[in-house]
Amino acid sequence: MTLRLPDILIRPIVVAALAEDLGRAGDVTAAACIPAGARMRAVFVARKPGVLAGVDCVRLALLEMDPFARIETRMVDGDAFEARAVLVEADADARAFLSAERTALNLLGRLCGIATLTRRYVEAVAGTGARIADTRKTTPGLRALEKHAVRCGGGVNHRFGLDDAILIKDNHIAVCGGVEAAVRAARAHVGHLMKIEVEVDGLDQLDQALALVATGIGPDVIMLDNFDLAELAEAVRRKRAGGHGVVLEASGGVALETVGAIAHTGVDVISVGALTHSAQVLDIGLDAI
Repeated sequence: MTLRLPDILIRPIVVAALAEDLGRAGDVTAAACIPAGARMRAVFVARKPGVLAGVDCVRLALLEMDPFARIETRMVDGDAFEARAVLVEADADARAFLSAERTALNLLGRLCGIATLTRRYVEAVAGTGARIADTRKTTPGLRALEKHAVRCGGGVNHRFGLDDAILIKDNHIAVCGGVEAAVRAARAHVGHLMKIEVEVDGLDQLDQALALVATGIGPDVIMLDNFDLAELAEAVRRKRAGGHGVVLEASGGVALETVGAIAHTGVDVISVGALTHSAQVLDIGLDAI
């Protein structure tokens, strides 16, 4: 399955990034040094191995500056590549190419870094049945692209924003007066297609949530916030002992070194903020040919 976002979602992000770079007067270096009408042919080359995400950002950045640019994408988002792999080859007006270069590289490197890190997490839990999910800890303005990159790496998306699922966290519970009161209020407020998740910070709150599940009004997902391994295993045992079909999600302080052990406790989902807030930009260069 090819992983792509519609151009209509990507283009505004790319245009805004180009405008930020071009500033008030455009690319004065290219205008001063590059003859009008000169052509440039170049390739985007990976300096390190990784997973591709964001190739359409490169295409749209180049076409925005030169609508007649000729662009050949050698791979598709989600493909793994080795160091020195050619990801994109393009021929365009030289001034336009150089003006689009940094925006294209910034987005491509950022998104490939997220996809590559996500793939490492996914590989670390292989065979356990646990799925790796992202969070809302994304770069403002880039959420659609960063969550796309997580999918390219083999992860799944948590809710996209505040409007597509209910997630009752500790502060909601505190204001509402408890897990039961918060869940009941949420269930009464939403339609049958809206999922409800509640965060619990201990086994006592877990039991309260599981009791609600047994009555048919409970949450669809229970987030186990900062549980240690023993608590996670006990949470899974209690869920199974009661025959509950609720999804258990482990969250909080998950690292690549610990995610495998977390997955082996039997939880269904592991949400990892680091996928988007701590991914290292992948080194990708542009080489003229």
